[in-house]
Amino acid sequence: MKYAILLVAALMLSACGGPRLATMQHRAPAAAAVTGVVTAPNFGDRKPHPWDGRAPSAYAVHGTDTSRYQPPVDWATARANGINFTFIKATEGADDADPMFQAHWNAARAAGVATGAYHFWYHCAPGRAQALNFIRRVPKAAGALPPVLDLEWTPFSPTCTRRPPQAELLSEAQVFIDTVARHYGQMPLVYVSPDIFASHELWRLRGVEFWVRSVANHPSKVYPGTRWTFWQYSGTGQIPGKAGDGDLNVFAGSPAEWRDWLARRTHR
Repeated sequence: MKYAILLVAALMLSACGGPRLATMQHRAPAAAAVTGVVTAPNFGDRKPHPWDGRAPSAYAVHGTDTSRYQPPVDWATARANGINFTFIKATEGADDADPMFQAHWNAARAAGVATGAYHFWYHCAPGRAQALNFIRRVPKAAGALPPVLDLEWTPFSPTCTRRPPQAELLSEAQVFIDTVARHYGQMPLVYVSPDIFASHELWRLRGVEFWVRSVANHPSKVYPGTRWTFWQYSGTGQIPGKAGDGDLNVFAGSPAEWRDWLARRTHR
């Protein structure tokens, strides 16, 4: 009888607890709440630029971007020293993935850093295939920043150095943007460098916000007439918690505008 009672109890526990345990095993680590509270920048730049006009230091909300080339980051220390947001490389082309993505993604979110993922464009693959690669690997996570499409020329790529015609690039990039937007319920941001933005008139992309690279001048001079949301101003940042050089970025608005933007643009 004792063994029968124990067997019944075990079956009852299995019925009640088994599925719940299985769910917990596959659940991503919970993220700390992204409240929009801004921490002030407390980091340096190994090769600071002598800015003419409004310098990055005039902006309140700073952040970084991260890929496989950075070792594990102490995101809690980075957050305490002014890293309020980060965009992490997730994918490239139609089948490549950044092996450090998941580790950076989980740790940054756990530290309360506003976190998003980006896809590095490959000029030799169609936009839909690249979008599906991104969708397979980046979760729909509450509080996540909008996805990002990183559009650059790749003259040193070992497999694809082509520069497609403007009409082709705009069309394929728009396919990526629209496919990703339907999946995540958020229009992506588009990261651009000055050369590709000008030569292929990337301002013609529909419905996106821009994250612009400009390391020697204010974006208003490099991208005249273009409204931008994020500005990457350095690749030689010295960020506590992040070894070596790191990219530095600012958000275009005030802390209050940052909170409003997060309320509108983070995933629910």
